Amino acid sequence: MKNSSIGLVAFVALTWATLQPAWAQDMPLHDLLIPGEGWSLVAEGFKFTEGPAADDQGNLFFTDIPNNKIHKVDAQGKVSVFVENSQGANGLMIGPEGKLFACQNSSKKIVAFDTEGNVQTIAENVASNDLVVLRRGDIYFTDPPGGKVWFIPLRGRNAVVADGLKPNGIIMWADQSTLVVTDRDEPHLWTFRMEADGKLSNKERYYMPLQLASGTERPGSDGMTIDQAGRLYVATRAGIQVFDPTGRPSGTILKPQNGPLSNVTFGGRDLQYLYSTTGDKVFRRKVNAKGVLYFLPSKQP
Repeated sequence: MKNSSIGLVAFVALTWATLQPAWAQDMPLHDLLIPGEGWSLVAEGFKFTEGPAADDQGNLFFTDIPNNKIHKVDAQGKVSVFVENSQGANGLMIGPEGKLFACQNSSKKIVAFDTEGNVQTIAENVASNDLVVLRRGDIYFTDPPGGKVWFIPLRGRNAVVADGLKPNGIIMWADQSTLVVTDRDEPHLWTFRMEADGKLSNKERYYMPLQLASGTERPGSDGMTIDQAGRLYVATRAGIQVFDPTGRPSGTILKPQNGPLSNVTFGGRDLQYLYSTTGDKVFRRKVNAKGVLYFLPSKQP
């Protein structure tokens, strides 16, 4: 009887594991990293890079905040200036119709650039750091000075949807149901459920614990990205920390160089390159994952 009980337990455990969807399994870092593939330099010679954003043509955009420019890296790796006077642009994201949305610190605006660099004002008199643009064109952005997260609906008035935070980076799950916000001082990230009207509910501590760099007491969590398997990647002082969809740590990818690591995103024609903005440079590395473009249909399981 004892042996049959053990056999039954083993059978149930094996059946349970087999029935679980792929995203529910453990996602260790070694499944993500490709042997022999490390960080490679994409561009250098800047003051402080931020806001990497990819389109579906293999182009990557990023900001150089002190130099007041937005740069473009095309699919062949050629670097050019996309916007000469960015008005202190920080966070970027591609939205509907291929427009590049930007947080303009100097002008206190949220704007959108078309493919020719022509600018359209989306919101005025706002303090912003990072943003996420949804498939239909709605926008969430962080307001660090005010300790708030704002919502800009496609039609309607801007509204504060979360406060009492020290928000920095912001990202949405691929199915556009859950919003994630970083707090540079906290050992976790915040998640919120997005309601049909854009309001946020069910605030939770998620993705924890964040690893601390040696000699530091705060993670310095900044920009984030999501892959098609549901992993979350967050730029921190310790490196790019990776979490599975249940919020469990998968591991930390070492920084390409010493110094500040501000942001991370997927790009390239197949969205299989992980890009990082790191101080005066931009780097990338190929990984066993693919990124998400929010203006395209969701590929989240």
